[in-house]
Amino acid sequence: MTANDRPARLLAGLLAGAGAAHVVAPRLFDRMVPEFLPGRQRTWTHASGVAEMLLAAAVAVPQTRRVGALATAGYFAGILPAHFKMAHDWRDRPTALKAGAYARIPLQVPLVLWAAKVGRDAGR
Repeated sequence: MTANDRPARLLAGLLAGAGAAHVVAPRLFDRMVPEFLPGRQRTWTHASGVAEMLLAAAVAVPQTRRVGALATAGYFAGILPAHFKMAHDWRDRPTALKAGAYARIPLQVPLVLWAAKVGRDAGR
């Protein structure tokens, strides 16, 4: 394992865990799906879970790491509307839950940067 492998493997693990959670326990994720998306919320939840597992696999394999990590950065940016929706929907929840929902928004920034760095570092 090289120094570049550790961040990539951690990112792949995060993606795989999140993807599995979307498929195994979809209820919370269903509520985050913005209403403007067509179709059923559960379909979007399962599709995003599968996408995360595919991204995890791409990041885990050195030959596909660069493309997988850069796609992951785009994915993390693309799911921002779901986090905004959750923060809006949870605005009247108890303080701890509301804080957690609001915290998810700025946490996307380091996730995007992490994935982009893994992509840049791939193959070095």
